[in-house]
Amino acid sequence: MNALKNTPFDVIIVGSGPGAASVTHELSRFGKRILILEKGSGDKIKGTPLQGASFALIPGKSLLFTQELLALVRGIVYGGSSVLYYACAFDPPYEMFDSHGIDLRPEVEQTKNELPIAPLSDDLVGPAAKRIMESAQALGHPWHKIPKIVYQERCRLNCDKCTMGCPYDAKWTSRMYIDEALGRGSHLITGSHVKRIVTDTGSANAVEFTKAGRTHHVSAPVIVLAAGGIGTPLILRNSGIGGAGYDFFFDPLIVAMGEVDDVSCGKEFPMAAGYWDVDEGYVMTDLVWPGWIFSIFAAEVLRFDRLASHRRTLPIMIKVKDGLSGHLTSRGIVCKRLDKEDRRKLLRGYECAKRILQNAGAHHIFKTWFMATHPGGTAKIGDLVDGNLKTRLSNLYVCDCSVIPESWGLPPTLTLIALGKRLGRHLATESGLLS
Repeated sequence: MNALKNTPFDVIIVGSGPGAASVTHELSRFGKRILILEKGSGDKIKGTPLQGASFALIPGKSLLFTQELLALVRGIVYGGSSVLYYACAFDPPYEMFDSHGIDLRPEVEQTKNELPIAPLSDDLVGPAAKRIMESAQALGHPWHKIPKIVYQERCRLNCDKCTMGCPYDAKWTSRMYIDEALGRGSHLITGSHVKRIVTDTGSANAVEFTKAGRTHHVSAPVIVLAAGGIGTPLILRNSGIGGAGYDFFFDPLIVAMGEVDDVSCGKEFPMAAGYWDVDEGYVMTDLVWPGWIFSIFAAEVLRFDRLASHRRTLPIMIKVKDGLSGHLTSRGIVCKRLDKEDRRKLLRGYECAKRILQNAGAHHIFKTWFMATHPGGTAKIGDLVDGNLKTRLSNLYVCDCSVIPESWGLPPTLTLIALGKRLGRHLATESGLLS
C-alpha cells in the first residue's frame, strides 16, 4: 500500500481483464503512471483443480445462479476471466461498432501484429476435436479451426490445464500485458474490493476500496472501470449512475456429450475448431473439460452412468446469441430468464450436435443443463457511455464487456483488447486529460 502514499497516479484502472489490461498496456507506452486495482488473488498460476475452483467456482462471488439455476461463471483473479478462457480470437462485430462511430479495425490489426493469433497446429488439435471436426465436415458443416491467442511452442500435449489456468504461459492472458506495464512503472494492488467512485459536481474524484478490512481512497485525473459485466454496473450504481445493469446478455450454452469406443481423449486444448451458424443463431465447437468438471456437469443432469466415460466422450458446445433482458439486483444477483426463442435455438443446436456425434459413432448422447459466460451490455455504448467509452462524469470511463451494446454470441476477448487500445490512445493523445 506504500504506492498510494508515494506515487501520484495519472490513471486508476479497476479490474485486470482484457479491457483493463489493454488500456494499461497502451497508456504505459506513453509513460503514464497507472494504478490497477484487482479484487482477486495475484497468486502464481498452478493449473490445479483446487486453484481453478478458487478463481471461478465460489458461489455468490465467481459462480452466480439465475432463478432458473443457470450457472454464470466469471473469473475473480488477477487477469480476470482470461486466466480461465480458451484463448479464442474472433473478430469484433465491426458493423455493430460502426453504427456508434467506432472503427476497431486499426486496433484489431495492431493486436494481430503484436500477439500470436493463429489456429492451433495439427499436432495440438486433440483426438476428440479431430473426430468431431471430421464428422461435422462429412455432414457438410463448414467446421474449421478457430484462431487462438497462444504461444504454441509452449503448449504441452495431453494437457488439460487450460480451464484451470495455464502454468506454462502458453495461453495469452491479461496478466502478460499488465506485467509489461508493471515493468514500466505501473502499480498493481490485488485483493482490493472497489465499492464506489467518489464524485463531486459531475466529476469522478477518487476510488473507494477495501483491502484486508480497511477502507482506502485514491485519486487520479482519469478513472477507468473494467470490473466486468457484473462488477462494473454495481460500482456505477453505487457511484450515483443509475440505469446500469439492465437489459443485458450472457451467451447461454449447453454441451452435448456422446461416448465413442475407439477414441482416448479427455486432455486437450478446448474449442480447437467449430463453426458459427449465423442463420440459426448459434456457434458450435468441441469443448473438452478436465475429468472433474465433466463429472460435475454429468452429475448435475443425473447421468451418473456416464461418470466413468470421460476419456471416451466427444463434447460439443452449443452457444447462442441471446436477447437483451433481465437486471442485476443491488447485491449482484442475476435476474434473467431464457426466453422461448433462446431455448429453441439451443435445442436446435443440440439436435444438430447429436447428428454430428451420431455420425462420429457416438452413443449414450445427453446434454448438460444451461450455463452462461461473457455477461455484457450492462453499461452500453449509446446508453451509459459514449463513443469514447466515457460516462456522464467528466473523467470516468468504462472498458469491459458491459459497454458492448448488443449480443453477438461469440467470445469477446479480441474486441475488448481493441477497445482498450482505442481508449488508451484516446486518453493519452486526444482527451486532454493527461497532457
